[in-house]
Amino acid sequence: MRFTHETLPQRVVFARGEAARGVAAEVEALGASRVMLIASEREAALADPVASALPVAVRHEEVVMHVPVAVAERARAVAAEHEVDALVSVGGGSTTGLAKAVALTTGLPVVAVPTTYAGSEATDVWGLTEDGTKTTGVDRRVLPRSVVYDASLLTGLPPDLAVASGLNAMAHCVDSMWAPRADPIDRALAGEGIRALAAGLTGLAAAATDSDAADAADVSGVEETLYGAYLAAVAFASAGSGMHHKICHVLGGMFDLPHAQTHAVVLPHVLAFNVPHAPEAERRIAAAFGSATALAGLAVLRERLDAPRSLRDLGMPHDGIGRALDPVLAAVPDDNPTPVTADAVTALLEAAWAGEEPA
Repeated sequence: MRFTHETLPQRVVFARGEAARGVAAEVEALGASRVMLIASEREAALADPVASALPVAVRHEEVVMHVPVAVAERARAVAAEHEVDALVSVGGGSTTGLAKAVALTTGLPVVAVPTTYAGSEATDVWGLTEDGTKTTGVDRRVLPRSVVYDASLLTGLPPDLAVASGLNAMAHCVDSMWAPRADPIDRALAGEGIRALAAGLTGLAAAATDSDAADAADVSGVEETLYGAYLAAVAFASAGSGMHHKICHVLGGMFDLPHAQTHAVVLPHVLAFNVPHAPEAERRIAAAFGSATALAGLAVLRERLDAPRSLRDLGMPHDGIGRALDPVLAAVPDDNPTPVTADAVTALLEAAWAGEEPA
C-alpha cells in the first residue's frame, strides 16, 4: 500500500435529546461569549432551546440554498457589527454552508448542529454561488470545531426531504470510492457509511408504515442514518469531489435546483457509468448493500424509499443539458474510472432528466 491519509481535527458529539446542553458545553470550551446563531425561520423552533443555553449576541435567519455571495456578505456584516466570537449553526447544508462562508473570511469557530443528513458539518469544503455558477473550495478555517448530533431534532424532517438528504449522503460514500484522493481508509469509511445509511433509511421507511412502533423506530433510524451520514462526510472530505458531485454542483448552481434532490436523482446514473471500470468499488458497495451488485442494491433502496427520479421534476429545462455539457466536462476529474466524453455525459444527463432507469 502506498497512500497518504489525513484526518480532519474535529470533535463529534452524539447527544440524543440533549442538543442544547451539548452545544453549550462546546461553546464554553471555545471560551466564546458572543455567539451568532444561524438558523432559518423554518428551523426557529429547533434552534430556540439551543439559543436559550448560549450567550447569543445575534440571531441570523437569512439562509438561502447554494449560499449566494450576496447572502454571505450580509451575514459577514452582521457578524462584524455584533462583534461575535463564535458561530453556531442549526439547520441543514445551506445553514452550515452560510456559517462556513462567514468563517472563511473571519476565521470564527463554528459549532454545527445538523437537522438533515447533508454532511457539510464534517468537511472543510465551502461553496458560494454567483450569476448561476457555484464555486467550491477547501479551507481548514471553515471546518466546524465541533458537531453536535441530536437525533430528536430530525424526527420531524418531512419524509421526502429525509430520503433526498439520506441519498445525498449516500452519494458522498459512492464518490469516495473513486474520487481524486480516495484511499483504502476512505473506502472503508464509505462502505460502513453505505451500510448504515441503507439500514437507517430503510428503518425510517418501515416506521412510517407501522404506527405502533413508529416513535422508537423513528429515532433509532434517524440516529443510524446520522451515523452513516457522518462517516460519508468524513470519507468525502478526505477523498475529494468526484464525477457525481461535479455534475450536481454545475446543475445546482446553473439552474437553482434543490441540492439533496439533485444528488438523489443523479446518483444511480453515475454509479452505473463508473462501476464497470471500478471492480473493487463495485464489490465494496454491493457488500455494503448486501446485494449481488452495487446498482441492484441502490435500486432496491430507491424503490423502498420512493426516491426522486428525474431532473425534469426538479425544474431543470431540457435545453439545460446542452448548456451544462461543457461546464461538466471541464469539472469532472481526469482520473474518473470510466473515460468521460461529451456523448457519455449527454446520455447520462438525458436519462437523469427524463427519469429513466440507469443502464
